[in-house]
Amino acid sequence: PEQEWDEALPTPTSVNYHFTRQCNYKCGFCFHTAKTSFVLPLEEAKRGLAMLKEAGMEKINFSGGEPFLQDRGEFLGKLVQFCKRELQLPSVSIVSNGSLIRKQWFEKYGEYLDILAISCDSFDEDVNVLIGRRQGKKNHVENLHRLRQWCREYTVAFKINSVINRFNVEEDMNEQIKALNPVRWKVFQCLLIEGENSGEDALREAEKFVISDEDFDRFLDRHKDVSCLVPESNQKMRDSYLILDEYMRFLNCRNGRKEPSKSILDVGVEAAIKFSGFDEKMFLRRGGKYVWSKADMKLDW
Repeated sequence: PEQEWDEALPTPTSVNYHFTRQCNYKCGFCFHTAKTSFVLPLEEAKRGLAMLKEAGMEKINFSGGEPFLQDRGEFLGKLVQFCKRELQLPSVSIVSNGSLIRKQWFEKYGEYLDILAISCDSFDEDVNVLIGRRQGKKNHVENLHRLRQWCREYTVAFKINSVINRFNVEEDMNEQIKALNPVRWKVFQCLLIEGENSGEDALREAEKFVISDEDFDRFLDRHKDVSCLVPESNQKMRDSYLILDEYMRFLNCRNGRKEPSKSILDVGVEAAIKFSGFDEKMFLRRGGKYVWSKADMKLDW
């Protein structure tokens, strides 16, 4: 019956909006690659975000590509401000490689941002080069410490995301992570997504980066004393994220590929979310819902 089916629809509590696929890094295992250069006009993006809020969104995470690339961070800043000020979302966060963030951005938009997550896979620059997580001569690790300081200054919660892969699986990151003291350290197992980083039409070849579950467990065991560590195995990751692409289509990763729904801008949130493959139980099981408003965090900035 119609009624029961409606009740079974997941709520888009936490949404990851990859508004651009363009990036200045070339990480070998990237699973959201530069297949298009499309970015929605600002007003359309805002319209979609308002629809998501209406449907129950509490947390938005802006991602890419590299989200600070578009209009030198202004596009992102305006969306962050809109989500916090107009939509009054409890949590607004960003995932970035950190290379393009300027202090002026924090001055202008920092108050509207709850969490900044910076991707860092290694504290050895040579490994970052092997992975492709750098551009030109910039030192990724030095930059990480600068960003950490800015987050303190502008009261933004600081988070680190690491993708564990063939090149960093033996590394010991205990000291460095403790020194940076993030509120959360997300540790992902390198994931294959057909058409993105594996298979015929892929822009990356992640096969050589892949590690076994046992490798991943060994890495976790080595870092078991890091209290902020949040592990994400392939199993946990695959269906427990609501991913919105640059056209505001939900991407279903159930079959190891990314199969898009229709855009929420065309068919609405409910019609689109039916095709998202989103596993709400797994989202809750992996700790997807946590204290995510900076107002509620007890932080020594």
